[in-house]
Amino acid sequence: MRWSRILHQGRPVTAIVEDEHLALVEGDPFTGHRRTGERIPLAAAVFLPPVIPPTFYAVGYNYAAHNAQAAARTSTAAMATIGTSAADAAAAGASAAGAAAAHVPVNGAPAKAAAERPEVGYRAQSALIGHGAAVIKPADCTGPFECEAELVAVIGRDLRRASRDEAADAVFGWTVGNDVSARTWQRADRTLWRAKNSDTFKPMGPWIETDLDPLADGVATTVSIDGVPVAAFPTGTMIFDPYAYIQEISRYITLRAGDVLWMGTDAMVEMPVGSTLAIDITGLGTLANPVTEES
Repeated sequence: MRWSRILHQGRPVTAIVEDEHLALVEGDPFTGHRRTGERIPLAAAVFLPPVIPPTFYAVGYNYAAHNAQAAARTSTAAMATIGTSAADAAAAGASAAGAAAAHVPVNGAPAKAAAERPEVGYRAQSALIGHGAAVIKPADCTGPFECEAELVAVIGRDLRRASRDEAADAVFGWTVGNDVSARTWQRADRTLWRAKNSDTFKPMGPWIETDLDPLADGVATTVSIDGVPVAAFPTGTMIFDPYAYIQEISRYITLRAGDVLWMGTDAMVEMPVGSTLAIDITGLGTLANPVTEES
């Protein structure tokens, strides 16, 4: 089943996707619902984020290739700062991934460490937008402006001190997220407060899919710009899977129905202003958002 939230007659409404229509309901999938009998065409829907989470959890550096790419960028940026040639920086980048795995600095700059345990961070609810809404690049945002295509787990019930089986049972469904990232701010600021949490920086949707095993063989995440695929990776090749993170979080924090857990990426893609960035996960759906610039 696919659950969505849409803007209908000026207010948020929950709806169930049924082929090319949406069946409107009162209530929500977590606390109870009933069908109203009203249906609208899917093509006419104005999508909102499929859930507004009580807590917005986010995973970083959860794919090996992403870790290596981030480590190489750290090495290159550090060398550029001290005047190292581009050729030398590129050559050094090959050793950066090993440095990251070993948790050692790369030419004076801290490398991105490979995950040794499932640890999470947080993002801002206020940054969430739905499928079709515009990502707005701030006027003073310079440097790389990138998409991170992510699988998102949606928690379906309260959970504390869960076993792995209980963690798996607590997942209500899955959706797609775009962890928009302003890299210059990410490097310059002490926290991610604006680099990853500015308004419109967290597209999520278009719906929650309840009948999917996103870790199965053959499930892929594909990123496209204006309809042209530019990156793809197997969705399930994570260092730690969603259930390991849920189990670990629940040791210390009570997860609530509607919480979301963004699972990290294996592809970082530049988002050109004026383009439409789309993320597709096999069997789940496609999240697409135009990229604009603040006037």
